[in-house]
Amino acid sequence: MRMLMKVSFPVEAGNAAARSGTLGSTVKGILDDLKPEAAYFIANEFGERCGYIVFDMKETSQIPSIAEPWFLAFNARLTFTPAMNPQDLANAQSGIAQAVKTYGKGAIG
Repeated sequence: MRMLMKVSFPVEAGNAAARSGTLGSTVKGILDDLKPEAAYFIANEFGERCGYIVFDMKETSQIPSIAEPWFLAFNARLTFTPAMNPQDLANAQSGIAQAVKTYGKGAIG
């Protein structure tokens, strides 16, 4: 299942890694292991280093092996959200149509 993971870590942890020269190589190593479809990095609304990473998760038992490197290296906070690309959304049309047929009359709007 395609997942969107948000990873953010405290300024202090990021600064310590930057000062020691390990920030880039540690992030690269974690991403090399994960092999994401895409990864983007920003400063979040709290001024922390933050990444949005899209990857394939075969089963939920993978969560610890995906999360622990970020926890251990950066004291990070993570969220996992299932995500769809345009083809996934197109494939979902029959399910959407069925929901409209079954539940659409009760909607208020």
